[in-house]
Amino acid sequence: MIVTTAQLFKHAYGKYAVGAYNINNAEQAMGLFKGCIQSKAPFIIQISKGARKYTDKRMLEAIIRAAGEIFPEAIFAVHLDHGDEQTCYECIDSGFFSSVMIDASHESFTENVAISKRVVDKAHAKGLSVEAELGMLGGVEEDIKVEDGHATLTNPAEAQDFIKKTGCDSLACAIGTSHGAFKFKGKQSLHFDVLTKIKALVPGFPLVMHGSSSVPKDEVDRINAAGGTIAGSMGVDPKEYLPAAKLGVTKVNIDTDGRLVWTRVHREYFRDKPSDFDFRPPGKIFIDEYAKFIASRNDYLGSSGQLDDLRKSLGQ
Repeated sequence: MIVTTAQLFKHAYGKYAVGAYNINNAEQAMGLFKGCIQSKAPFIIQISKGARKYTDKRMLEAIIRAAGEIFPEAIFAVHLDHGDEQTCYECIDSGFFSSVMIDASHESFTENVAISKRVVDKAHAKGLSVEAELGMLGGVEEDIKVEDGHATLTNPAEAQDFIKKTGCDSLACAIGTSHGAFKFKGKQSLHFDVLTKIKALVPGFPLVMHGSSSVPKDEVDRINAAGGTIAGSMGVDPKEYLPAAKLGVTKVNIDTDGRLVWTRVHREYFRDKPSDFDFRPPGKIFIDEYAKFIASRNDYLGSSGQLDDLRKSLGQ
């Protein structure tokens, strides 16, 4: 069942974070739904600009609709990830999305406010929620590339002002994470001090954590053992998800980890069966492995086991 992002946030705030997972194909969709049903967790499906172009946006929407019918007990929202202004308008008008993200964080504060406010006005007129971003995460993901020297943490006072001026429904904060598989060096972790200050200024307001994949070392090691050359990768400690949720982080974005699971499964399969050429056997393995991974992340987020209580709160 597709619900609004606002409904998920209202139930989760201060208790747990909702996992927001990017998908690009049927195998990811099946694994995601299976994992969330197994862990009894609500979730957010994220569709990026790149995913909408990968096959055709209509194909991806049809896959999600079909998955919703196959798993009628699932409760989820559909969200545009890192949209520009025009893509936000397309998704708002499509009638399929629960919410959109406008990412104008690379613009000046004034221009970011102006762009985000236009998207908010358009979305609210259709009953959709809007996520905006303030501060800039480093790293690379699809068409997003920010060098380390240009990454900036979110200023708490600016966040309060930004929320007031734009009317956005949630805010993606830069608190030290970055996109891709190379997030940290050494023993760095999340800037809980920044989160604490933002929460104090905007109590009850949903915050979002981007670039939150954990980049599991065992996945990377297995990829490299099967011919990969991923070196120096490090992600977010998943044990920090729930403490962040207690400080107002209500949505946690996880994308890179899913790609690592896909890469590991396929590299190992064709390494061990070099004469095979059928993509379906490794595809089936990936669905099961991705489902297990999703369930494990929902455990860390605190969203596992929340489905029945959420259903009651929705009057279902």
